[in-house]
Amino acid sequence: MLSAWFAAVCCVGFAVVNVVFESTGRFEDGPFADYSAGLTVMNWLVVLLKLLGAAVAVYSLTANPKHAEGLGVLLWGAFSLLALYALGSVAEGAAITTGLTGDRDDITFASVAYVAFVALLAIAFGILAVAHTRRFDLTARPTLLGALGAPLALAVLLLAVPALLVALGLMPSL
Repeated sequence: MLSAWFAAVCCVGFAVVNVVFESTGRFEDGPFADYSAGLTVMNWLVVLLKLLGAAVAVYSLTANPKHAEGLGVLLWGAFSLLALYALGSVAEGAAITTGLTGDRDDITFASVAYVAFVALLAIAFGILAVAHTRRFDLTARPTLLGALGAPLALAVLLLAVPALLVALGLMPSL
């Protein structure tokens, strides 16, 4: 299925971006230098999540996966997480465009293209999730666990991990 390969290639491509950040020392100098160690940890966590996304997309092509329900949770979670991220980015863009926050110059062709690409990736995972759910006649449980688990995973990634990094002395407190 084209959606699976598209999703896998995109996830690996996005992971490569984070690896490049680390290999070039992008955050070692400049305004984020104090956060360098913490950003390194976060970057590698994100690389692992993106590679997991690629593996999930490819594994969804399996004719008879051993854990069809668990794969369903992961597919719905990937879809929900990416859709939430894309919708949040669109809302942020709308707030900037209407003057509620930020600077209109922050909205560039590259930022719009990035959000559109994330939305396409969300659609690809949505197609995979729906197809997998139908193919294996899954109940609503995997859908709900994935859809509700994704925001929780995002909250852990964006709130709990940085708090832990501050507590460990790898990042300064805000």
